[in-house]
Amino acid sequence: QVHLMESGGGLVQPGGSLNLSCAVPGRFTGLTVMGWYRQAPEKQRELVATATSAGKIRYGDSVKGRFTLSRDNAKNAVYLQMNSLEFDDTAVYYCYVQQKLAFEYEYWGQGTQVTVSS
Repeated sequence: QVHLMESGGGLVQPGGSLNLSCAVPGRFTGLTVMGWYRQAPEKQRELVATATSAGKIRYGDSVKGRFTLSRDNAKNAVYLQMNSLEFDDTAVYYCYVQQKLAFEYEYWGQGTQVTVSS
């Protein structure tokens, strides 16, 4: 079982910045997709950003131009730089990892709270 180590959540003012990190122990291989999803209370989980091992990045429409996802394959880690944060960015952010071996597996972090408040 792959355990995802998340960090970086917290409280920030509107317009501020925050950086989230997610790392996986190096012994786990075949990590095809890494990224972040988020879920606000009473709302559906939504894509924030994901990156393939080859560097293809997808962003959710609501964060394009404000968030930047980067991936460090050597560290089995992915980082989400969040700028120009808005009230609607408040959510629990979950690291997501797809591992493709003989089968395709999906793993989720426990979640880290991001709260944007004045």
